[in-house]
Amino acid sequence: MATVNNSHFQFGLKYRLMSPLLISSFETGELAEPAAAAAIRVFKALEVLPIRYATGTVVKKAEFNCKENNSAHHTSDITKDELIVRRGQSFLLTLEMNQPFRQGEALFVTVETGSHPSGERGTWSRFGNPSPLYAARPKAQWRYDVHPSSVFSRGQVILAVTPPADAPVGKYSLSVTTEGKETSLGNLMVLFNPWCSEDWVYLPDEKERQEYVMNEHGVIFQGSSRHIRGLAWDYGQFEEDMVDICMKMLDINPKHLRDPADDVSARCNPIYVSRVVSAMINCNDDRGVLLGSWKAPYRGGLRPTHWTGSHDILQRWMRLNHHPVKYGQCWVFAGVMCSVLRLLGIPCRVVTNFQSAHDTDKTLTIDHYYTNDGRQPSKGTDSIWNFHVWVEAWMRRPDLDIKGQYDGWQVLDPTPQERSNHDLTGRGVFCCGPAPVAAVLQGRTDRKYDIPFVFAEVNADCVSWLVAADGSKRRLRCDSSTVGQNISTKSVGSDQRNDITHSYKHREGSQMEREAFRDAVDGLNPRRPGCGNPDPGEVKMSFQEEEEPQTGRDVRLALKMNSQDMVGQTFIINISTQAMSYTGVPVCNLHTLQETVTLPRGKELSVAVVIPFSVYSKHMLMFDSLKVTAVAMDQKNPELVYMTESDIVLQDPPISVKPNAKADRLLITRSLNGPSGAEEYLRLWFTCMLRYLGASPFCSAIRNLSLLGEARLYATVEAEVVFVNPLNETLRDCCLTIEGSGLLRSAQEQQ
Repeated sequence: MATVNNSHFQFGLKYRLMSPLLISSFETGELAEPAAAAAIRVFKALEVLPIRYATGTVVKKAEFNCKENNSAHHTSDITKDELIVRRGQSFLLTLEMNQPFRQGEALFVTVETGSHPSGERGTWSRFGNPSPLYAARPKAQWRYDVHPSSVFSRGQVILAVTPPADAPVGKYSLSVTTEGKETSLGNLMVLFNPWCSEDWVYLPDEKERQEYVMNEHGVIFQGSSRHIRGLAWDYGQFEEDMVDICMKMLDINPKHLRDPADDVSARCNPIYVSRVVSAMINCNDDRGVLLGSWKAPYRGGLRPTHWTGSHDILQRWMRLNHHPVKYGQCWVFAGVMCSVLRLLGIPCRVVTNFQSAHDTDKTLTIDHYYTNDGRQPSKGTDSIWNFHVWVEAWMRRPDLDIKGQYDGWQVLDPTPQERSNHDLTGRGVFCCGPAPVAAVLQGRTDRKYDIPFVFAEVNADCVSWLVAADGSKRRLRCDSSTVGQNISTKSVGSDQRNDITHSYKHREGSQMEREAFRDAVDGLNPRRPGCGNPDPGEVKMSFQEEEEPQTGRDVRLALKMNSQDMVGQTFIINISTQAMSYTGVPVCNLHTLQETVTLPRGKELSVAVVIPFSVYSKHMLMFDSLKVTAVAMDQKNPELVYMTESDIVLQDPPISVKPNAKADRLLITRSLNGPSGAEEYLRLWFTCMLRYLGASPFCSAIRNLSLLGEARLYATVEAEVVFVNPLNETLRDCCLTIEGSGLLRSAQEQQ
């Protein structure tokens, strides 16, 4: 080994690249000038000069091969003009030098992200030929291989550059250093990679990757457990400005503002990133995207039911200089979060839980209080939502178990309900998850994150209490089967509903389900056992719908009662109807009815219950459902009290598609058969500019609409939408909103 000795340092041929510290010593004068001159002479002889003192080969031109690279990395739907790659997978970088390139000639690539790049944090990496020497192995080390198609004699060098599978996601700057100089080449974006087995978000099934990462259109299920309806939702995660929007969301989150270096470094971890996104979708603690509101009037904004997709909301947030968009509710929060996670490369799906509990005190029990006439007070701590919507994201959880028993789908809920206390502020943040679905199934409330809250949403027990006039309470019944029904998500490859209740809990009432509940309770409050065995009860009561409840019609129910008692009984029955928000909070009292009935021994009794449209119509803008409660008191023995209740979700009118012979086009017709029989047709025309060739994207974006003839690139398309108004008054100020990824740059509205 050839070496040079002097009073300041000793170096050998093995140091093919001078370290940044040594170069800094040259530049700052820490090394005596004679020693520096000697070092330069030796390095000239060895052709391994420090950058500042080198001459020779320089990069004349660089080609990012965006079209080919983005296609290989499944990002061409975002753009073909900028380089967007996925970690753990190589991309090709073509360099044209000013002269022929020699085999083994020094060539180094540097990438960095964030405002405080650091090798120790994985936000800075210098790699190449020969490999740089480091005092400690850097985190997230990139690498490249020289591609065999390179033509050195022409000065063309093609590098296959590979970001590590644990690289922080985000925007990187890239530069190349040759013996001549360091040349800045530009920027690239790095995303999570569900196609890479080393990435924590790896999803093995290609059909699922296409559904949970690449699909821009989906269905969010709403309604009630008995009447489930699907809402078409346009995720739009690959719209051109989505990269900038999502990166801005990460860059203004409170954790980044407190410690930018630590936050950018932590973006290598999908657990961390998904938790940040969960907090940033709502604006309760930060400059998040959406402001939630569950009660009219929606002043200064739009009703949550206005939205049909995520991109319009995110665009508005950017235009508002990162002030919240008004207003959102659970399905809107979840839809927007799904769009962001899919853009970042984390597989994600939207999930709806019917009869979803909101447990505020971590008891895993929901307490409901009723008056003698069956009314539920407007104020209460716990509630049961008709439905609640969150998202599931797919990732590994080595922080919980290295064997992988908690890997897979994780619950993340951006709707601001309760604070999550797993942070450094001490007061908690309005976010939820990621909570492993497998841990929820097992009742492991001791695991991270927020599993007690999620477990209660799908499997809490319900206790009903009767409150007397003097304020005293008596327990009426305990129900362990109401909460958590028909947990639903969109099927892979179709719009059909996929019931995934079994992944959250065992069969209702089974031994395994009750054991999981007891384990969950023991992890929080061993002294509160829950319901235990169901209350036997002498009298059984339930409501049955005589016909499907539909907006504009009277609601017709039947109260069914039966008893095994061999002696006939007389009951005073109080039946109350309340308008409810879908979050289980009473809005107003609508209707009361009292009847005295005799229940024959061993037989069933049916009591007709009618809620006229005229009673609930004036409150339609204020509520999402009706709660009908019956309290039956034994006339001879007032201590015997029984109750039942039913949540009625009014269904929207059916939509049908039929051809219009005169206009030679298809109509979407919304038909309501109201009591008045009036028909007011609102014909609204719209045009949109197609950005993709063919009719299929249009049909998939605008649900239930078919076009006759061929749709062409940049050609105007017309369609007619027809609504039928059944009410005995004219509808005014109607608005038609049209939204479609790849079809419209922003949502279009027609008054």
